[in-house]
Amino acid sequence: MAPMADVTDPAWRALVAKHGKPDVFWTEFVSADGLYHTREIQKIPDSENPLMRDLQFTNDQHPIVAQIFSNKPEMITYAAKLIAELGFDGVDLNMGCPDQSIEKQGAGASLMKNPELAVSLIRAAKEASDLPVSVKTRIGYNKVELEEWLPMLLKAEPEAVTLHLRTRKEMSLVPARWEFMKRAVEILNALGSTIPLIGNGDIHTIAQAKEKIEETGCDGVMIGRGMFGNPWVFIGRTPAETPLAEKLSALTELAYAYEKLSPPKHFAILKKHIKAFVTGFDGAAELRAKLMEANTASELEAALPKL
Repeated sequence: MAPMADVTDPAWRALVAKHGKPDVFWTEFVSADGLYHTREIQKIPDSENPLMRDLQFTNDQHPIVAQIFSNKPEMITYAAKLIAELGFDGVDLNMGCPDQSIEKQGAGASLMKNPELAVSLIRAAKEASDLPVSVKTRIGYNKVELEEWLPMLLKAEPEAVTLHLRTRKEMSLVPARWEFMKRAVEILNALGSTIPLIGNGDIHTIAQAKEKIEETGCDGVMIGRGMFGNPWVFIGRTPAETPLAEKLSALTELAYAYEKLSPPKHFAILKKHIKAFVTGFDGAAELRAKLMEANTASELEAALPKL
């Protein structure tokens, strides 16, 4: 499961855990600085803290990795210790997010321009607890920089490296460049490293994932947008193989789970899931438009056809 903002939250992870678990769950990314300031400075109770809400999980979601971001080693240390105390199975450092607000903090994709700091953040996380520490990043900033960037990351000996196979400049506007996954494996082998490499980008089925592993020699694959509308993807089911009634039932289940999040999330976030579940059949556009007007789970359920 790829970590995705406003997607891999507790409600979505619960749905996936019920319908088809991945090999590893991932949380949304969480600000390490934010965790420190809301808990230690503002003294917001964990039950009222939206950042702590995003770190909630249940026993059926193991193994689960918490993704965090910061440009400050001391903040990474704080968050990594907290993640260990919460019972997670791993810590992942986000070094690929292209969001401008994250980059202005010197975090996310901007760390590709400061590899020495990136190495220090990995080491800080490793020293904070006994949890395995991994990194999720891209193949370069403005251009492909694997030859320089990947060896620097490997130098810090993370438990694994996930490569989103696009540059920061490319965002998600071009097809994932899987040919560079093969080159990453060659770089790793030339260095004599056995650190697992995971590929990410444009994978929508387990069959596609297995093909990429075979073609490139990587150790695993993350599925991101391929999850949308298909919480069964990790058990190998495609959207075409799922009856419409089952899809709409899962969407309803997700909507009610959203309402139970504490503190609550804005119900409008669910709209991206409505688009994903309600597609590919006669009358889908009309039904989507109707469901988009719902402001509560009960309103959404009432607007669904009886199948």
